[in-house]
Amino acid sequence: MVGVLDNNSNINNTKLTVNDGPLNTENASFLRPSDPSLPLEELRNRYNEDGYLFLKGVLPRDDVIAARRKYFEYLAPTDVLEPGTSPVEGIFNRSKSIDEYPGIGAGHVGGNGRPGGDNAAQFVDRAIEAHYKDWYTQDLVNHPDLYAFIAKFTGWGQDALTFKRTLLRNNIPGSKPIGVHYDQIFLRYGEPTAVTAWVPMGDIKLNGGGLIYLENGDDVGLKIEREFTEKAKKAGLTDEEAHSAFNSNMMATGLLSEFPAEFAREQGRRWLISAYEAGDVVLHKPHLIHASTINNDPDNVIRLATDLRFCDSSKPYDQRWMNHYRFGDGV
Repeated sequence: MVGVLDNNSNINNTKLTVNDGPLNTENASFLRPSDPSLPLEELRNRYNEDGYLFLKGVLPRDDVIAARRKYFEYLAPTDVLEPGTSPVEGIFNRSKSIDEYPGIGAGHVGGNGRPGGDNAAQFVDRAIEAHYKDWYTQDLVNHPDLYAFIAKFTGWGQDALTFKRTLLRNNIPGSKPIGVHYDQIFLRYGEPTAVTAWVPMGDIKLNGGGLIYLENGDDVGLKIEREFTEKAKKAGLTDEEAHSAFNSNMMATGLLSEFPAEFAREQGRRWLISAYEAGDVVLHKPHLIHASTINNDPDNVIRLATDLRFCDSSKPYDQRWMNHYRFGDGV
């Protein structure tokens, strides 16, 4: 695996960018890491205070790397990988255009539509099919260590439910990053109990396209959600229309903004960043605002990560998330 930049690296000396410019010491700082062996009460306090919990090494590194290897072996026939390299490295084929290898998930117009054209078809097909493979669904999504931690941390116990719908995302160097959003936008058919577990599937350098979180962004997300609710009422939207992440109050992609630097500046907040290692997991609240940086990995490593979600099944939850990911599912 390619090494991870130390989090103490000078932000200003790292090519760290979002869609609308650089992140530097004026508009970015670092996430607070947490050891999963800390007392449960301390971990809960951190989660409630920060809106996230950045857990170091909560999953066995070897298990995460095994899933990463399987993923890139499965996508290798699309020529996405640099010839002569090992699939587990995930190094992008420098002779190819990034347009042939689009990412999937939030950020595509039309309620989660299919990205790319005919020249991307094979890659996109395999990227979606990977969501259904046992080495992903059984070995990673339902990893017993993560489920046990979530059940204990939340206090849900046996009521902890793992959603089937996940977002297994690749991010080619130089391609479009994930825009500004919070997850409850896409989970409005249930109560906001969901916990997202963002799982980097491999090491991600500080400038390798990892997730970034708005400082104290949970309060901002809650405020925006209240405003959306009021706008929906004034606009006369039905409950069904208002529940949609793609309603007339929203961007067509369900996102809040494509411009993270501007968004943070308007809110008077910074973006919190980090390098990540295989085995790390970030838990975050349903209204915590987040995005990702552009993948500027100097070694051309494809950023691979997945969004897993858990809820309290004793309360109403968004049943749409109990179906596997598919294009055009409106979620």
